[in-house]
Amino acid sequence: MMDTENVPASSKVFHERAKEYDSWFDDSLLFEIETAAVRALPIPVKTPALEIGVGPGRFAKALGSGFGIDPALAPLHISRSRDIAVCQAIGEALPFQSNSVARVSLFFTLCFVQHPEKVFLESYRVLQSGAHFILGFVPATSKWGENLQQKKENKHPFYEHARFFTVQEVETLLKNQNFSLCNSVSTLYQAPGEVTRMEYPQPGMDEHAGFVVLAATKP
Repeated sequence: MMDTENVPASSKVFHERAKEYDSWFDDSLLFEIETAAVRALPIPVKTPALEIGVGPGRFAKALGSGFGIDPALAPLHISRSRDIAVCQAIGEALPFQSNSVARVSLFFTLCFVQHPEKVFLESYRVLQSGAHFILGFVPATSKWGENLQQKKENKHPFYEHARFFTVQEVETLLKNQNFSLCNSVSTLYQAPGEVTRMEYPQPGMDEHAGFVVLAATKP
C-alpha cells in the first residue's frame, strides 16, 4: 500500500476529512438522482466489478462493485465497513491482471486524477473483452460544472486541485483508448442549491446536465 504522505494532492483532503465527505451522502436526494441514472443504463450484472476512486464506498455498495481502489487511505476503511474489498492504489496503475475485470466504474473521480489518459488506458487493460466501462461525471459546461469551477478558484479544500471535463473531451478520451460508446444518460437539471425533487435521466449526453453517465465497452 501507499503511505499517506505520497498520495496525490487532490486526494489528501479525502484522507484528512473522510467522515465529513461520507456524511454528504446521508439522506441525499442528489445521491438518489445520481444512482437512478446509473441504474438506468442497461448493463448486465457481472463480477468482478471494480470502482476506481471508491472513496467511502457509497456508490460501490449501491451499484454492486465488490472491489474498489483509492489513493486516500481513510475512506477505504469506511468502504471496507460496507463490505467492499479495497486496495490503496491509483487509477493510473491498477493492481489487477490484464483482461481480469468484468466492469470498471468511475463516479465523480475523473476530475481528481492526475493523468486521465492513463486511467482510461489502465481501465481498458484490465477489462475483459466485451466488458463495460462506466463513467459518471459533471460536465464542465453545465451549471453544476461552473459551480464547481468557482469552488476550485475559491480554493475549496475538496476541489482546489480538480479539473473538469466537457462532454467532447470525455468522448475524445474514450476514442483515444479504443472504447466503444454504447449508452449514455443525463440528469440533474435543477440548479445547484435548488434540488428539491427527484429527477429521472434522459437519454444521451447533455452538456447542460449536472450529471452524465455513459457506458462503453472494450471490443
